[in-house]
Amino acid sequence: MKETLQYLFDGKTLCREQAKASLLEVGKGMHSEVEFASFLTVFKMRSITSEELAGFRDAMAELCLAIDLAEYNVIDVVGTGGDGKNTFNISTLASFIIAGAGVNVAKHGNYAVSSTSGSSNLLELLGYQFSNDPAKLKNDLEKGNFCFMHAPLFHPAMKHIAPVRRALKVQTFFNVLGPMINPSFPKYQLLGVNNEENFNHYRNVYETLDVNYIVVNSNDGYDEVSLTDDTHFAGNRKEGYLAPADFGFEKIHSESIYGGDSIDEAARIFMDVLEGKGTPEQKNVAMANAALGIQVVFPEKDLKECVEIARESLKSGKALQKLKAVIG
Repeated sequence: MKETLQYLFDGKTLCREQAKASLLEVGKGMHSEVEFASFLTVFKMRSITSEELAGFRDAMAELCLAIDLAEYNVIDVVGTGGDGKNTFNISTLASFIIAGAGVNVAKHGNYAVSSTSGSSNLLELLGYQFSNDPAKLKNDLEKGNFCFMHAPLFHPAMKHIAPVRRALKVQTFFNVLGPMINPSFPKYQLLGVNNEENFNHYRNVYETLDVNYIVVNSNDGYDEVSLTDDTHFAGNRKEGYLAPADFGFEKIHSESIYGGDSIDEAARIFMDVLEGKGTPEQKNVAMANAALGIQVVFPEKDLKECVEIARESLKSGKALQKLKAVIG
């Protein structure tokens, strides 16, 4: 690590393989917390490169407890968080709408970082049992077209990494790595990022991976399709901008998708939408994200057709049924 640190202190950047090798050593407990803290600090002093982020992603992927769900053709719908917007659990809700449309979802998530309620907070409160047992995850997919991978159960290397992150009390590149390191390595991903810099990194990294993907970032900083502004997107086939009207919806105000001040309140909003009692704005933003996820899996379908598939899943109660199937 000493040589790597000196190399970085000299203002140089790591290639993908160097970045991977460095983080592999950290994840295996080969370096002290002080050395690792110095390493993380480098990337607070300057911007990380896409090559470095790709290497760190490769290291965490190698270190994780991998789960083979290839037979289920799963999609993950996940955001980096860190946008400071405190929305309700839109990506998790979209996941159940997608599941209600018959598409298998393997969601990777964790407790909240910047919002009131992360996907793990919500699902834990609703009664979902976290597990890294492949049989349990596959059973959930069979019953409800959905399984959830609580990140700490799949990333044992974090025991060497988490204490330093907690001690530093600042955001690091790990805050944007999460969506990239789903341990089931899904064939399909809808990924939300919180700013243009991370959007560019994700696009650059995913161009090198064998994944069908769409990366999104709203122009006003949400790590999802917010309908509060246009959304920048990039995927395997094209890049551009989507206006709320492209989904068939009107532009909405940010307060209409606020996630509440407690996990209980976030869960109430979540269940209200699934049970058909949510506001039109809450339903529309959930359907918009679900529709884009459906289009990742079925690129031959146009976006408004995917919106109608999402609408039917939510309105018919199929999305709610999928939730009940995995928490019952």
